[in-house]
Amino acid sequence: MSSTFMNGYTAEGEEYQTQAIDSPERSFPLFYEALKAKMQFSLGWNDSVTDPVAWRETGLAKAREIMLPYMDTTPFKPKIIDRIDRGAYTAQKVVFNISAESRVLALLLTPKGIGPFPAALFLHDHGSKFDIGKEKFIETWGDEARLNSSREWSDRYFSGRFPGDELAKRGYVVFSFDALGWGDRSVPGFRNESQQALASNLFNLGTSFAGIIAQEDLRASKFLASLPEVDHSKVVAVGFSMGAFRTWQVTALSDAVTAGIAVCWMATMQGLMVPGNNQLKGQSAFTMLHPFIARYLDYPDVAALAAPKPLLVYAGGKDSLFPVASVKEAFAKMKKVWAANKGGDKLETKIWPDQGHIFQKEMQEEAFDWLDRQFGKSS
Repeated sequence: MSSTFMNGYTAEGEEYQTQAIDSPERSFPLFYEALKAKMQFSLGWNDSVTDPVAWRETGLAKAREIMLPYMDTTPFKPKIIDRIDRGAYTAQKVVFNISAESRVLALLLTPKGIGPFPAALFLHDHGSKFDIGKEKFIETWGDEARLNSSREWSDRYFSGRFPGDELAKRGYVVFSFDALGWGDRSVPGFRNESQQALASNLFNLGTSFAGIIAQEDLRASKFLASLPEVDHSKVVAVGFSMGAFRTWQVTALSDAVTAGIAVCWMATMQGLMVPGNNQLKGQSAFTMLHPFIARYLDYPDVAALAAPKPLLVYAGGKDSLFPVASVKEAFAKMKKVWAANKGGDKLETKIWPDQGHIFQKEMQEEAFDWLDRQFGKSS
């Protein structure tokens, strides 16, 4: 009998499948291991690649084709609607056209002094917490409920700090906005289950939840780089958890992003494709699920399309969402690509052995010191 099927039945002859695999979510087809074995990642990096530049051009063209719904050149038309003084920098609320379909509210921190300044696009996490998005990284004002919610989040994941404000104190322009479904772009009662319907409707409309997020992140990077106070040669994307996925994705896809800091999201697809993993439960997975990308590129392949840009990737040794063996496999592939592009010193990967799914103060300070070095900026 074939070992393809967990219950021992074969797909031929008189024997037949009678049940699905008994996984915690009852979500795997009986033949998932057979499909998993067929994942070849036809455009992925391998040791036979001799021209890393051509590899990147081919992979990037396919990634943009699959991940981006369309090329959007809508004028941004920004308008500042509120501002407050925070000593070394100014905090503003700015409205701009994130796409041809959506005009959104964002938070912008600008250092005082003579620019242009290096800049950071902060991309928020998922967290199954939808009442705040941009406020997870930048301290908001004028909304007590949202401020309290964001402070609780900061205490839980960021050592009671707002990483965006911390980087603004170092002399960076800092920008963050809400992904579709979070903060000002959410609705009361929006929850994990709501994502299923939203993702389904977007598929029916010829796009995807992940595609909308990728497109808007790319647009936000271009908007930030276009600001007169920003040094467009020094624009970093920074993200935690789902925001880390968004970070290495936009660092690869956007010419406006010149560096990336991704915290707690990197592994191989097959390494995450194990019963019980969050990426296989639907819901949050739809924000990162690009239909058919698995035919061509693995997660570390997509991230490696950013080479040789400076990229820092952190993982937690006790992060139950990302098996360490899979993280190490992804890091190893990425290192090969940066080395082939003569930029091995531009990729920094680190597993924090005693940390879980978190971006605490020590990690922040080390990451921001690394960023200062990449941009030739004194701390």
